[in-house]
Amino acid sequence: MACRATGLRAIELFRTDDFYILQSGEHSLWWDRNTASCTPKSGWDLVDAVNPECLGIFYGLVGKIELNPGLLPKLILIKSVESVGQLHGHHSIYKIKSVVFLNLIGPDATQQEMGLEPCTKHCNRRQGERCVLEQPQKTSFAKTWSSIKSATNSIKSSTVQAAQMAASQVKPMRRRDNKGENEKFERRMLDEMSKIWDDSQSFYFSPSGDLTNSQQRQWIIQQKEIMTLQEQPEYKAPPLWKKLDHRFFWNQHMLKDVISHDTEMANFWILPIIQGFVQVETCKVDLGRFDRTREAMEPVFETFVLTLISRRSRFRAGTRYNRRGVDEDGKVANYVETEQIISYLDHRVSFVQVRGSVPVFWSQPGIKYRPPPRIDKGPAETHDAFEKHFNEELATYGHICIINLVEQTGREKVIADIYTENVCEFSCPDLTYCLFDFHEYCRGMHFENVSILLTHILDVINEQKFCWLDKQGRICLQFGVFRVNCIDCLDRTNVVQTAIAKTVMEIVFTKLGLIAPEKPVPVNIRNAFQLLWANNGDAISRQYAGTNALKGDYTRTGERKFSGLMKDSVNSASRYYQGRFRDAERQAAIDLMLGEISSSNPIPEEIFSGNETSFTEDITASAEQVKHVIEDSKKLLLPDPAEPANPTDTDMDVILLLTRNFYCVAWYDDEADRVSHYQYVPLEDITLIEIGQMQLSSNSLFKTTKSQLSFCIRIYYQQRDDNGQMEPGYFHIFRSANLRFFNNLAVAITSEEEAIESVKYICEAFLGLRDELEVQRVARMERKKSKIPREIRGHEASSSLLNLPAHIPRNFSDKSLSKVSNTMGLLKR
Repeated sequence: MACRATGLRAIELFRTDDFYILQSGEHSLWWDRNTASCTPKSGWDLVDAVNPECLGIFYGLVGKIELNPGLLPKLILIKSVESVGQLHGHHSIYKIKSVVFLNLIGPDATQQEMGLEPCTKHCNRRQGERCVLEQPQKTSFAKTWSSIKSATNSIKSSTVQAAQMAASQVKPMRRRDNKGENEKFERRMLDEMSKIWDDSQSFYFSPSGDLTNSQQRQWIIQQKEIMTLQEQPEYKAPPLWKKLDHRFFWNQHMLKDVISHDTEMANFWILPIIQGFVQVETCKVDLGRFDRTREAMEPVFETFVLTLISRRSRFRAGTRYNRRGVDEDGKVANYVETEQIISYLDHRVSFVQVRGSVPVFWSQPGIKYRPPPRIDKGPAETHDAFEKHFNEELATYGHICIINLVEQTGREKVIADIYTENVCEFSCPDLTYCLFDFHEYCRGMHFENVSILLTHILDVINEQKFCWLDKQGRICLQFGVFRVNCIDCLDRTNVVQTAIAKTVMEIVFTKLGLIAPEKPVPVNIRNAFQLLWANNGDAISRQYAGTNALKGDYTRTGERKFSGLMKDSVNSASRYYQGRFRDAERQAAIDLMLGEISSSNPIPEEIFSGNETSFTEDITASAEQVKHVIEDSKKLLLPDPAEPANPTDTDMDVILLLTRNFYCVAWYDDEADRVSHYQYVPLEDITLIEIGQMQLSSNSLFKTTKSQLSFCIRIYYQQRDDNGQMEPGYFHIFRSANLRFFNNLAVAITSEEEAIESVKYICEAFLGLRDELEVQRVARMERKKSKIPREIRGHEASSSLLNLPAHIPRNFSDKSLSKVSNTMGLLKR
């Protein structure tokens, strides 16, 4: 049966008293409802099932999970999918949209509970009519069957209880005696797993193709099979799942019961799934020629397919602050292989890059926003794991070019130093180590400075080449890989990998004759390229950190805008919330699905108890969060010569940055969910500072009333008119929020007196830079409107490296924004 929406063959789910049966064509898989074991059979064996009932159709088996002893094992079935495209024109790729959990042991599952799409083969769609297999049988037989069924249910209930008691005594995992606690844990885990599968939209499969291996690895496997067949004519090629790169076979553990049968019947049910990202875009390029056979001299277009595939490793998988660095086996956190494929006529050109956490034992413990990294083990153990990691990388890819983007100073220095030390100690000729302090080179939002890095690695790019295949076979192979990392292997890594991929794409287009040498890539192709890589960065970031990628505006448009900076502040704070309150449960859910829960690695106690931190800890963490958000803003916004004179903070409506030569104000548009405009004001243009009380409107976001007074600061300045004359009448006005900084320490404001002192402190900071400024202290400030400034604008910095003409907006929910807004700010306009 084919799914009309996708063309994917559907699978029918049947229920009997003793089995759940998965049936597709000539194959069926029988799951015992007493033991939760499975048996592959032919499709014809369904005729031997006793009184089967069709519960609906689904589109694939993810596998079986066992949450904990005392809890019932479950199947995860693919409920709905979305077609992504095709690989090489004949291997369909699907994204999993939603899954459903089926209790293998326990009460009967119903179609209503499962929510599966009805099976048109067995169910009549006319309202009120039952499934064909549910039609009443003869009365005498029905009575007899009812008696047998009742007795069977009683026996089954006893059997289930006995099986559970036996399992609890045999399995070494943690067992909870409290039934209510177990049920609560089950609900939380199932809810988290549903979010992982349904909300992240990051799982993909191909019924006939291999998504785990790059084009080059698939070609090498194919050549080995051809050689073996020539030497051994009786040789039979193994099934597809045995050729997979098991680093990326994400549901391998959940399918272990099926894999253990190792038969052709069982092989049919093994559906490899990857976590990561897949996008396929068909593009047209104008070759600059005209069809002279037509009277209108129409331009000639060629069509090619641009595909991006990212594969996340199932080893050391998990969330940002729960999985860092390396383990004893040399596996690193957030390891992702990304492959860019250009398909044109009979040509397929593939280029692979990888990312992964710094391969040493390190972590970021604690509840603070951006806690400092910590080295967890000594030099000997660290270097042993380091060698295991790179020996595997060298065996897989050949030459490795490491691009280390972490900061060489500050809190990241400890990671940069130990990475460098281990590379030097490893001393491998096939290892190239490139240090590029991204934040230092790109300070002031000058991300176009990534071109400095590209200039220095261009020879390596040319030496590595790419995998180029056509219908005749291999034209060239990729020799080596770029291994890019920052601290999280997310935002800075996305920018650099995109830049490298763009350079390779330009080379490939020239080789294929799609663009002339030294000519730029057409705008529509750059648009598609930027969109794919920005979506890829967002997907990887959501999987690891829980939010879209930072610096995504640059990846999408080739321009770093102030609105993108502000969006990064929102996502950065959201990442803190994600890691602070939700990542422990998500990590436990991931570990359960990947088989990482054991007696040596039990489920954390807090997952059962649901303990929450104290209010005091939350306030402290929020203050630290605000401080680092502002530090990030200063580092990205202010150019090198500007030294921030005062670390002030803001609510999400306004940011104020003060330097020796100017102050900068940015306005946030709540409805548009972006920074609408910003303004630089030279300090020499300030004419007056006024402080005092002002009556605020009732529609203030601080929920003040018309009768309430707040202590405010008003900064008057002047601007040149059309004739070049200085024109007065401009000003900005601010009031205190609920946080302030004292000696670079975030302190909560708890009284009106502290709010007044906060505003006075800001005034003194301005006077410290211009002591001749006039300051007026008034009892009541007059309410009035400023003239409209001439120089309020959006950021116009452009990139010669990744340049696109149009900004592509990104969404962030109002609910998420409001949560962040409530915890950020020192000034409120």
